[in-house]
Amino acid sequence: MEVREPDGATVAMGEPVAAGAACVAEPPRIRRLDESVVNRIAAGEVIQRPVSAVKELVENSLDAGSTSISVVVKDGGLKLIQVSDNGHGIRSEDLPILCERHTTSKLSAYEDLQSIKSMGFRGEALASMTYVGHVTVTTITEGQLHGYRVSYRDGVMEHEPKPCAAVRGTQIMVENLFYNMIARRKTLQNANDDYAKIVDLISRFAIHNSNVSFSCRKHGVNRADVHTVTTLSKLDAIKTIYGISVARDLMEITVSDDNPSRSIFEMNGFISNANYTAKKTTMVLFINDRLVECTSLKRAVEVVYSSTLPKASRPFIYMSINLPSEHVDVNIHPTKREVSLLNQESLIETIQNAVESKLMTCNTTRTFQTQTVSCAPASNFTARKDTEISPSISGTKSQKVPVNQMVRTDSRDPFGRLHAYWQDCPASQHEKKSDLASVRIAVRQRRNPRESADLTSIHELLNEIDQNIHPGLLEIVKNCTYIGLAEEVFALLQHNTHLYLVNVVNVSKELMYQQVIRRFAHFNAIQLSEPAPLPELLILALKDEDLESGGDNDDELRKKIAEMNTELLKQKGEMLEEYFCININQEGNLMRLPVILEQHTPDMDHIPEFLLSLANDVDWENEKECFQAISAVLGNFYAMHPPVLPNPAGDGIEFYKKINGKAASIDDADDHGQDDLDQELLAEAETAWAQREWNIQHVLFPSMRLFLKPPKSMATDGTFVQVASLEKLYKIFERC
Repeated sequence: MEVREPDGATVAMGEPVAAGAACVAEPPRIRRLDESVVNRIAAGEVIQRPVSAVKELVENSLDAGSTSISVVVKDGGLKLIQVSDNGHGIRSEDLPILCERHTTSKLSAYEDLQSIKSMGFRGEALASMTYVGHVTVTTITEGQLHGYRVSYRDGVMEHEPKPCAAVRGTQIMVENLFYNMIARRKTLQNANDDYAKIVDLISRFAIHNSNVSFSCRKHGVNRADVHTVTTLSKLDAIKTIYGISVARDLMEITVSDDNPSRSIFEMNGFISNANYTAKKTTMVLFINDRLVECTSLKRAVEVVYSSTLPKASRPFIYMSINLPSEHVDVNIHPTKREVSLLNQESLIETIQNAVESKLMTCNTTRTFQTQTVSCAPASNFTARKDTEISPSISGTKSQKVPVNQMVRTDSRDPFGRLHAYWQDCPASQHEKKSDLASVRIAVRQRRNPRESADLTSIHELLNEIDQNIHPGLLEIVKNCTYIGLAEEVFALLQHNTHLYLVNVVNVSKELMYQQVIRRFAHFNAIQLSEPAPLPELLILALKDEDLESGGDNDDELRKKIAEMNTELLKQKGEMLEEYFCININQEGNLMRLPVILEQHTPDMDHIPEFLLSLANDVDWENEKECFQAISAVLGNFYAMHPPVLPNPAGDGIEFYKKINGKAASIDDADDHGQDDLDQELLAEAETAWAQREWNIQHVLFPSMRLFLKPPKSMATDGTFVQVASLEKLYKIFERC
């Protein structure tokens, strides 16, 4: 029998078909994955990013009955996560199986999930961490004479538990997270973003668990970003973490339902009122004391706010919902971020109606915060006539102010400056920026001063600053109006009817010195993009010193001096790092510098002189003189000196003319056009001088008003010089 194919060919039944005619491929074989591969895949699902590991560890600490939990993080959690608590600890006999998968003390049978009250139950978290990081556990239980420390890798102990000194509770360190997952690690390079997520997580736990004290800080930083103490009030916890401006706009809400046909639950918490405004919704939700997310509930509450309070449609919400354990399925998400609720739609509808009712009853009034501003008589603006001051509250008119004593500027006005009259010159990029940010930072520092180290010498230096204040100069500094730069080192200030020339270098040097003393041992850091080798920089400084003094050109002597100074600074490196945030590593490289004024970085061209002064001008034996000298050296380094390149404005332009065979004479200077200028060097100089002028106007003078306490010496050393008086000028003009 023959069968006709579609192309017309015939194939006899029973005849073999050629191997090439077969078009169906063989199915791939199914293989059993290696156990290490399985565990690593599972670990990547449970520990998705550093904040996942912190959440698991904090939940374990809470399950252990801790009343104090401390979290330390380095590089957003990739380098180090350390969670310490004072809970009941871990038995020494349980340490061998502590980090194996599916080992837990929370349940023993599947039926226990129906009534589980602890936050952990799978026994996967610690095991997962050992497959993607290096885990070290230190623990001690009550009654033990010493604790035990053991390290884990791939779910097993790397060595037997070692006896060690320990405080009550458990400390777990996770180092080099995702060291073996290159793709995952590359996607988590933003350490600040991951640290912000960890801070937000700890803040949420601290609100709900107000009977537990929490702290969270970066490794190597003394000040914690989250620090709470035990309190009985959730509102106090919110006030501590999110601030009083959030807490005062919250109102308490409670709702419950005990109808089995709908839902059985109790909810209590706080929601924001009509006065609260924010750019995004903040929702802190706990279900049966478990931190979770519920998108449908969040969306339902946002709908209520949008329809009821359109201007406050991004609310702050804290809710704690308690349901019977059998009505909650906690085992639906790898990281336990979500749960499934029985009669969830009915529960959300009940809460939505309760929120709507609460908002409808609270929207009758709005609260506005006001602040009274008292104006000094010397800076009042006239409303009707130039020669009259506005009538007082009692209705009686005050006496006329003579025209030669009137003050037509307001020291609080940031725009009363010389630049406002330069209409023909386009504003530079720096001038377009507002100094509002720097003022806010300065005000924040003034209202929340950091505690200085408790050293007698520092208190003595602070007292000397306070006792040496010149009252007249202090009044000028606090209530002056910045006019503009008069020349390279002098700026113009107006105070009442007087005009002053102020030496910018001297003022900035004194301000920086005082700031170093005030912020002693509490500096933020400027990380240098590349390590700065001390020996090379010191040799540069010594060469410049020899050129100025006309000394001999002995390279070997300079090298020897540089090596001695490098060794000295390396020996003092620990003290410089702790008190002044000057980091010098063991290889003799400068790594970090302190932040003395926000938005201001020193001129790095002066680093060689700074290091040479630090090595030669400091008396390292006497504590007070040592701190004073280091502060003075820092103040001189951070002072706003003129840039190294000459000012292109005026005669300084001669420096940037190209020399072709011979120097250009002054007589034919006007014959040279723009083509004869070194445009690259000229652009660099213009940028440097513009940056300095912007810093003086927007950083130095706002900070000077707030922080500078001018010493008496400034009244006689030419730092402040009165150049004009309105009363005297009127006398001169009257003669003309």
